[in-house]
Amino acid sequence: MRTLGLDVGTKRIGIAISDELFITAQAFATIERSILQSDLEVIKNIIKNNDILEVIVGLPLNMDGTYSAKTKEVIEFMDSLLKVINIPVKTWDERLTTLQAERTLLAADMSRAKRKRLMDKLAAQVILQSYLDSRKKESKNA
Repeated sequence: MRTLGLDVGTKRIGIAISDELFITAQAFATIERSILQSDLEVIKNIIKNNDILEVIVGLPLNMDGTYSAKTKEVIEFMDSLLKVINIPVKTWDERLTTLQAERTLLAADMSRAKRKRLMDKLAAQVILQSYLDSRKKESKNA
């Protein structure tokens, strides 16, 4: 069993998958957005083919924690996803994850074109890793 992480954007969806021990997140793929039903079908197939237990969706909040128009779009996407899968879907605060992913790619001295290709799935990896790390802390404190 694994956990799937999604960074839902207007043009692309970044995807990351945990290892089977729920310790690390690996960047997995990027979906170029097209028709909503096609996007959902791709995600549904990834879930089926990778033994996914739950989905974590990055929630783009404003810096003060309030919802934006983008937040509402992601929630609508989640609602649509919940209609085609039957596993839990949770949100995770994704503030600053894109910035963190960009800094990682800049530190690796990647070209702008390569950064653009990798940014979304790396952002999904950061979101998922943050979620997995929080689960480890919770289990230690329990």
